Amino acid sequence: MSKVKLTIKESKCRCGYLKKGDEFIIEDLCPPICHELWNSIYPFIYALQNGADLDYGNIKAPMFDMKCPDDGRVIVHGERI
Repeated sequence: MSKVKLTIKESKCRCGYLKKGDEFIIEDLCPPICHELWNSIYPFIYALQNGADLDYGNIKAPMFDMKCPDDGRVIVHGERI
């Protein structure tokens, strides 16, 4: 299974879990992020880990960008490495 790197691009996290520039490598376990954000991005992470390319603008690519469901307070970029 491929690894996925998460990079926090922007953060106004109410809980203070995430800071801009934080990076996590996803293998088997979820990183220390809130459940709401994890539940939103996990389907994309799972797809990338299993070789999928995702819609990324006008192309297909092994990456995604997503905003936190809490009014977009956190922006995360994920990419297969």
